[in-house]
Amino acid sequence: MKRFLGVDYGATRVGLATASDESKLASPLRTIKPHELMATIAAEGPFDVVVVGLPRSLDGRETPQTIAVRRFTEDVLGGLGAEMVFQDEAGTSSLAEERLVASGRKFDKAQIDAEAAAIILQDYVDSL
Repeated sequence: MKRFLGVDYGATRVGLATASDESKLASPLRTIKPHELMATIAAEGPFDVVVVGLPRSLDGRETPQTIAVRRFTEDVLGGLGAEMVFQDEAGTSSLAEERLVASGRKFDKAQIDAEAAAIILQDYVDSL
């Protein structure tokens, strides 16, 4: 069974989600601070594939945040031994917030990031 980790990277918070090729259903895991990522992966892993949301401008061009995500992926996640995949993250934060509002539960910004990671990961799993 392959295990997947979805990552919605931000300089302040990193949203995480998990899935497997058996269930093919991504679930929000948690939101952490960037410096907590490796310890969290060690505790929750191992993962075969890490799917990282890649931000771009509306016209598809790379932005400073795109470069920051690529650098973060290479510097921090590159040594995991897992396959690294970039997945378009356009609109995922807005969709995540809409889903949480529709659920009727109280939520905070951190939960939006974890939900966005689940959307990013689900998009990837659906493409397999």
